[in-house]
Amino acid sequence: MMAKSHAMPIRPSLVILAGAVLTGASAYLLAEPMAPGFIEGLEKRSAAAIEQAGGGKVTARFATESGLPTRHPILSGGETLNDSTRADVAQAVYAVPGVGGVRWSDGSSRAESREQVYQPLHCQEDVEGLLRSRSIRFEEASTALLPASQVLIDEVAEALRPCLGSLIAVTGHTDQQGSDEVNLALSVERAEVVREALVRRGIPRDGLRATGVGSRQPVEGLTPSDPANRRIEFSVIRTEPVRPTPVDTPGAR
Repeated sequence: MMAKSHAMPIRPSLVILAGAVLTGASAYLLAEPMAPGFIEGLEKRSAAAIEQAGGGKVTARFATESGLPTRHPILSGGETLNDSTRADVAQAVYAVPGVGGVRWSDGSSRAESREQVYQPLHCQEDVEGLLRSRSIRFEEASTALLPASQVLIDEVAEALRPCLGSLIAVTGHTDQQGSDEVNLALSVERAEVVREALVRRGIPRDGLRATGVGSRQPVEGLTPSDPANRRIEFSVIRTEPVRPTPVDTPGAR
């Protein structure tokens, strides 16, 4: 005859309590390495560095997506800056003692590096071939994609897939209707819409950089007010592999 087990059943409330304790402990352990005031100090020094580098409205966020403090800031607000100024800003933040790896919120990996060598890839030719007779179009004065453009984005995503790991610039353009300020903002928003559409199709966000130039670069041979200037262009460039960054610690690099 088999002996009866006298093990006491585990009460659900105890399981829930234990899980809560473990979750709280995990959060504590993740946040503990940061000394009091450490992140605040990084934020202040980075803000001063950004201003000195001509970053304007650029901000550095020292927090992960879940809200935990981190030494590895995400820069945002630099969509209208040229590449040289963006590099200056990222370098200035990276030089702040205690700061780890720096990246831009629009997908530029290794923002702190000036040693990237850009080389066109064959994907560029493939995408240009798709866009030679068609273009990604939007409703007038809107970020709403036309239905035919959704199909074209499907094809663009497939053309870009062999070049994953490269930096892909998504640039929005508008016609000249409206003010320069409105057109610039609209072109950035349209580029962001296309970037997110590509992300939903499996293209990693880290490799996509969304920018806009407003109506400053009309298609050659067209008047600036021609609706055909409302378009998205892609530039595929090679970058160095992303360098791993150290685990957050309060000390200097």
